Amino acid sequence: MSRSIVKKAVFPVAGLGTRFLPATKAMPKELLPIIDKPIIQYAVEEAIAAGITDLIFITGRSKRAIEDHFDSNFELEIALKSSGKNDLLELIQNIVPPGVNCIFIRQAEALGLGHAVLCAEPAVGREPFAVLLADDLVRGEELPTPRMVKEYKSSPSTLLMTMEVSPQDVSKYGIIRSGRKFSKTRTNVEELIEKPDEADAPSRLASIGRYILEPEIFDTIRDLPPGHGGEIQLADAINALARKGHVQAVELTGQRYDCGSKFGYLEAIVDFALADQEYGPRLEAHLRKRLKLK
Repeated sequence: MSRSIVKKAVFPVAGLGTRFLPATKAMPKELLPIIDKPIIQYAVEEAIAAGITDLIFITGRSKRAIEDHFDSNFELEIALKSSGKNDLLELIQNIVPPGVNCIFIRQAEALGLGHAVLCAEPAVGREPFAVLLADDLVRGEELPTPRMVKEYKSSPSTLLMTMEVSPQDVSKYGIIRSGRKFSKTRTNVEELIEKPDEADAPSRLASIGRYILEPEIFDTIRDLPPGHGGEIQLADAINALARKGHVQAVELTGQRYDCGSKFGYLEAIVDFALADQEYGPRLEAHLRKRLKLK
């Protein structure tokens, strides 16, 4: 396989989802629905749309339901078939299309995003791979992962997806110091600083939860000391590569929703529902009535 072809994607899903308690006490936050589809499924569909065939989930305790969601459910399939609900049967059978593999790896201890990515090394091997954080849900004509996979194929490099954030939000993200333009769509990254104070931020361009990484990242992570919050930070490993000139940024073109926050999750539900052919007109009418709009 050519080293410029990305066929594997890593989904770190071991987090506890404490912001959504008590809803996430027994249910993984990644299975919270946007209407009738869980957040993690949007990320998986995005990866599959990019031509990725190996889906690697880094899970933790209490995340068995994610495995069940992407596994077959023979009892449900038989019940749907016998009831003549063939549309629903086809829907659940195609959650993971033929030719796509799911691999589940347990992260025994939550030591940070960098450590979660390192846990994927046995399944990734020495190939380039995508990383998708399900909390970052994106809508748009061209989704981030298909776009980044195409960018990588044209010129391999560690790639970050970035977006501009407000000054008061820079302390919530990894912020890049950008260098010269690499191409019309890519910029060299000189530095990636994890959650800087507003006064110390080199820009307002934040790294969000989409990456294309090369296997050298594993060696870099292994050499890292604990970073922000006492965890092994993926941003620190990427920063080490950026200082060697190995990292480039691609700016987001779609609409991103931070589904790791309650308000971002609510925004996603409303916007996805308004865009839905079945529910959109009814929801818009309801909102206009509630908000006393004409």
